[in-house]
Amino acid sequence: MRILFVGDVFGSAGRRIVREHLPHVIKERGVDLVIVNAENAAGGFGVTPGITDDLFDLGAHVLTTGNHVWDKRELIDYLQSAPADSHDRPRRIIRPANYVAGTPGYGVYEGALSSGQSYAVINLQGRVFMGSCDDPFRAADAMLAEIKAKVIVVDIHAEATSEKVAMGWYLDGRVTAVLGTHTHIPTSDDRVLPGGSAYQTDVGMSGPYDSVIGVEKEQVLQRFLTGMPAKFDAAKGDPRMAATLIECDAKTGRAISTQRLLLGE
Repeated sequence: MRILFVGDVFGSAGRRIVREHLPHVIKERGVDLVIVNAENAAGGFGVTPGITDDLFDLGAHVLTTGNHVWDKRELIDYLQSAPADSHDRPRRIIRPANYVAGTPGYGVYEGALSSGQSYAVINLQGRVFMGSCDDPFRAADAMLAEIKAKVIVVDIHAEATSEKVAMGWYLDGRVTAVLGTHTHIPTSDDRVLPGGSAYQTDVGMSGPYDSVIGVEKEQVLQRFLTGMPAKFDAAKGDPRMAATLIECDAKTGRAISTQRLLLGE
């Protein structure tokens, strides 16, 4: 079984490069399951229902998010429109599972491919240098106790590399993959851990690389040089799609190999 995880889609440039590459990568690489982190897809901050529809139309099965999930108010209402047992599109958009109880939406999705192969996707958010949320490690424990699928992919949306690495080791052998998002810089440490879980500290940004992690360079430089508040606009130059392709044993959920992809125009 082959799983493609597409890193944080950032702004219109990110949507454009994903539109250019995702369909042919799915076809040429024989991808079975497609997961996309979409939390920055609307101008770099949040995502709208319309944009999620576009990503689903391109072949995504599940969309993960992170700390910008609430930036577009209309998404909150959209997530609340789907009951827990639904498999409709709003239910296949997940937010970090370790948010406070009662938060709109869900942090895990369990589904099945057209072949009948079952899978689960978990979204977690780190606590180091991030906003307030519950313990992601124990949240993972609670969800894994309930999930029946063997193929399980975890998106750990976190700032600190140490927290992501720790999550990888903590879940090794219990999930198919632990993949980091949020920092927008693709890391070269993709590997299969001893217990059989694929791991990468950050898949990287699918967006404009002529930027500072997606934002216009001059605006960020002005912020660093002066310390004054500044408006941040999504950049558009040098778009690339960052993704990780994982091959696993569908019966056991153990990862066999990983491959990083960084595709430009």
